[in-house]
Amino acid sequence: MPRDPIESTFSDIQSMKVRGAARIARAAALALKEYCTHNTFASSDDLSSRITTAGARLIEARPTAVSLPNAVNLVLNTAYHLKERGTPTREAVRVISATCDEFVAASIKAAETIGEIGAKRIVDGDTVLTHCNSEMASSVLIHAKEMGRAFRVIVTETRPRFQGRLTASLLAKKGLDVALIPDTAARVYMHDVDKVVVGADAIASNGAVVNKIGTSQIALIAHESRAKFYVAAETLKLSSDTLLGELVEIEQRSPLEVVPKRWVESNKNVKVMNPAFDVTPPEYIDLIITEKGVFPPQGIVLLMRDLYPTPTTNLS
Repeated sequence: MPRDPIESTFSDIQSMKVRGAARIARAAALALKEYCTHNTFASSDDLSSRITTAGARLIEARPTAVSLPNAVNLVLNTAYHLKERGTPTREAVRVISATCDEFVAASIKAAETIGEIGAKRIVDGDTVLTHCNSEMASSVLIHAKEMGRAFRVIVTETRPRFQGRLTASLLAKKGLDVALIPDTAARVYMHDVDKVVVGADAIASNGAVVNKIGTSQIALIAHESRAKFYVAAETLKLSSDTLLGELVEIEQRSPLEVVPKRWVESNKNVKVMNPAFDVTPPEYIDLIITEKGVFPPQGIVLLMRDLYPTPTTNLS
């Protein structure tokens, strides 16, 4: 049976085989490109209708990562406008495919730019703490190393999926001075930390940041310890729905990520909760580093209004 790019990518994203908000967005765009180029459509109207259904399916994979619907909606809006203009089907497929490629290239470029901008905030002698496995946060630290800055990094394990181990391994391979700690040890080591650098899965219009569970606790500890707290994130993470008062949905994942199945079966009266993300309030955030520059949390709403007017198609 031929590979179904939509269902295959849906499964990869939902199971976290593909993880990290930027990587999820790129995977979705490439899945839509493959869907367009490997199917036959009766008309641009048929193409727009079927790709809209495909996009809706991809969005269902991870409800919190705003980069996913933002990427999908970019492609769907392109398809919608091509249909409205009566663009021939073959040409519509070509334009949609090019849009997907351009999106992926822009996302990769954003990671580089964020790394270059954020690296300037790291100085010799710093101790930097990071949480989870953020491509953007890692880019900042790797660029700082490439600039010749001498600093050390503390990485939290990031339970229950231990994404921090991936970050620690990557940074060590890049030559950084890295230590791995349990999440619960963050307060013990925070007195040594000068800066915290994390990524984001979504940024609300008020500057609040949704990121991997445990981020808000680290931000609170950093605030108490007067360590700077930086968020490195592409503008793709901005949640335009929050301009209208919508809340970012927090994904609840399987309890089997926290405890084994046999434990659940022998403790049926215990409800195991496994939220994948939490919300860090803007008052605990010093700066948000984007490919468009550095912004205080309070300035995000202005950036959001400039970049993300109300979309034509919004399935999020």
